[in-house]
Amino acid sequence: MKKQLAVTAALAGITLAVAGCSATVTPGPGTAVSTPGTSAPTTASSPAASAAASTGWELKPQGSADRIKAAGLQVLNAEGAAEHFHAHLDVLVDGKPVAVPADIGFSFTPAGQPNGISALHSHDKSGIIHIEAPTAGATYTLGQFLTEWGVLDGTDPTPGTPHSAQDGWSVAVNGVPRDGKIADVVLKAHDEVVLFHGAAPTPVPATFTFPAGL
Repeated sequence: MKKQLAVTAALAGITLAVAGCSATVTPGPGTAVSTPGTSAPTTASSPAASAAASTGWELKPQGSADRIKAAGLQVLNAEGAAEHFHAHLDVLVDGKPVAVPADIGFSFTPAGQPNGISALHSHDKSGIIHIEAPTAGATYTLGQFLTEWGVLDGTDPTPGTPHSAQDGWSVAVNGVPRDGKIADVVLKAHDEVVLFHGAAPTPVPATFTFPAGL
């Protein structure tokens, strides 16, 4: 049965939850969990303070629909149920964790209101990647998720930065290093994917405890 989007909007960010796919999540290294269907309270801050807090890894709602299409995916008006599984992503730069934002794979209006979703998306900052597609059998990759996020696009020549090239980045899946391009890693049910720049974490996370029902 199709699940319709239940939308909750906040001033500085949008957190979306979908009926039937809500659970208490267990955070990965360095991630903070938001309760599905709720938004953290916002407080006024100066532009200088906002800029200082920026890491470059934040999700930009602008152009979100174009990024979904650039990933080879469709902007849907509801999650699908023909294919439904989850993977988990940890991102580390020189051993320091990077939070994976909520709402990757959602599209937004110019006013910042969510108006669509792709089959590949995130709901919160736990690092859990949701694959909820209207048709079964397609494969979904780490590269598609990074494209939707808008990072590692090669627009910054500095290695290891949010917009650096993907060269120099490494990936391990379920604790096992993968050769080849990081973008080509296919996401599978309950995979623990660790994307890192610099020295490999010790030990490399090999599993993730998914909440019941995911």
